[in-house]
Amino acid sequence: MKMQAASVPSPPAERARALGVSVEANYQVGEYDILILSAKESDGLETWLKENGYKIPPGASRVLGIYLKQNMRFFVARVNLKEHSAGGFKGLRPLSIAYETPKFMLPIRLGMVNAKGPQELLIYTLTANGRVEPTNYRTVLLPTGDEIPVYVKEDFGKFYRAMFGEQVRREGMRCVFLEYAWDMGWCDPCAADPLTQAELTELGVSWLDEGMGGARRGPKSPGIWPVPPRPAPGGAPPVFVTRLHVRYDREHFPEDLVFQETGDRENFQGRYVIRHPWTGRGDCPGLAAYRSSLRERQEQEAQNLARLTGWAMTDIRRQVPLAAASDPDPKWWRRIWGDK
Repeated sequence: MKMQAASVPSPPAERARALGVSVEANYQVGEYDILILSAKESDGLETWLKENGYKIPPGASRVLGIYLKQNMRFFVARVNLKEHSAGGFKGLRPLSIAYETPKFMLPIRLGMVNAKGPQELLIYTLTANGRVEPTNYRTVLLPTGDEIPVYVKEDFGKFYRAMFGEQVRREGMRCVFLEYAWDMGWCDPCAADPLTQAELTELGVSWLDEGMGGARRGPKSPGIWPVPPRPAPGGAPPVFVTRLHVRYDREHFPEDLVFQETGDRENFQGRYVIRHPWTGRGDCPGLAAYRSSLRERQEQEAQNLARLTGWAMTDIRRQVPLAAASDPDPKWWRRIWGDK
């Protein structure tokens, strides 16, 4: 059930005015108490947030000032434990936030103030015309199409983390990686089930006409609502999905991410090929040649893995059982009688 926004009591207005802080709006949305803030000075905003129980790191006022100069507002959400308990939810539901702005950007500097190391960010965009890319940082395609050893399948997550970390290292942590770009209007083949029109509507797609499912908006004010469960799959409207992945810190990403929508609708995905070797017995004339080529292929797969991840070849080779040069069962009586 969609939760409608309801007003919550405002913090003391007199103290806020004295600090140059304005509470532009306040709402209760499900288990969240939400404030929309503006301010004249970053020091005043920092003081107000601390006095009202929000934990912010030392030195935040400098970064807050950067956004105040751009006339930005601040979205502040606090978990309402009473509402959370009453709703019977085990975790916190994500929020959808709708707003209009001429700037196609993502502010990341505030989140780096209290970071103890590099942060990981995944960005999904849904657009009408094509792929999205940053304008102030390079876009690099993730390596794709390489054949890797079979054993990687047992812990693909470990491989992917190592592979991404190695690419970040090689690029000096100064670029944004394209992991996935897909035109949902057609599939050949489909990388996954296309998002349904209902899912796209909930995610903010507003340009589909009524004949294609329309676009149901969230509450007119403030445009914030909890994300509902996923409906059943089906349908494939002409929407382009982009997934960007970036690892960043203050030294290497001094600017907020600024994006543009391109007209490029070419499909792309980070893809890794695992081929299982044939291990049976037989007297096929080409068996010896196959086993010889299999050893070469497995060696190339090991080298691919080392190049992608930075892992040591000695460690990889311990995991890769190379095929025999010819018959994997050299015992002559088994070649005559089989397993008897």
